Amino acid sequence: MKVKVQTLDAKAKGDIDLSDEVFGLEPRADILHRVVTWQLHNRRAPARAARERSDVNRTGKKFGKQKGSGGARHGDRRAPIFIGGGKAHGPRARVFESSLNKKVRALGLRMALSAKAREERLIVLDSLEVKDGKTSALAGQLAKLGFGRSALVIDGDAVETSFARASSNLPRIDSLPAIGANVYDILNHDTLVLTRAAVEKLEARFNG
Repeated sequence: MKVKVQTLDAKAKGDIDLSDEVFGLEPRADILHRVVTWQLHNRRAPARAARERSDVNRTGKKFGKQKGSGGARHGDRRAPIFIGGGKAHGPRARVFESSLNKKVRALGLRMALSAKAREERLIVLDSLEVKDGKTSALAGQLAKLGFGRSALVIDGDAVETSFARASSNLPRIDSLPAIGANVYDILNHDTLVLTRAAVEKLEARFNG
C-alpha cells in the first residue's frame, strides 16, 4: 500500500510503502472489542478494603452489663454502631486485572492501524520538527493538514521535543512514541498521524 508522505507544512515529500501485513488487514470488530475491553479493564485502580469488625484493633471485652443499664445490649466496642468500630458490609479488596493472548493483542493493534488506513484517516509525516517549538506556528500547520477533531501522533523512539512542547497546549492532539501505540488510543482519535520513523518501528515490531 502506497501512501504519500507530507511535511508539517503540508508539502509533498515522496511516497512510502506500507506493509499489507500491518496496514492492510480486514478489521474485525470482535477482535478490536476484546483488546479495548482488556485495556480498559486493566486501567482500573484496585479497590481498597475497609476495616470490618474483625479487622479493628480494639478490645473484645464486653464493656457493659447485659442488663440493668437502661440502654441497648452490646458486646464490644468493635461493633459498627460505635465511632472507631468496624464498617458493616464494607468494600472488599479487589484487583482488576485480566489477561489476553499476545497474538490477539498484536492482531488487534494491526487491525486498528489497518482500520485508519482503510478510512483514509492515516497521515504520514516526514518529521515532527517545529521551528522554535511555538504552539501558534504548529496550530497553523495542523490546520492545513486537516487533522480533524482529534489526532494521535506517533513518532519513533521518542516524540520530537519541539513538537511535544508545541502541542502540549493544543486540545485533542496527543502524542506517543512508537512503543506506546495501542488500540484504544488509536480508535479514540479521528486521525492517526505517523512519522517515517514510527512506520519503521511498527513494521519492525511485527515483522520481528
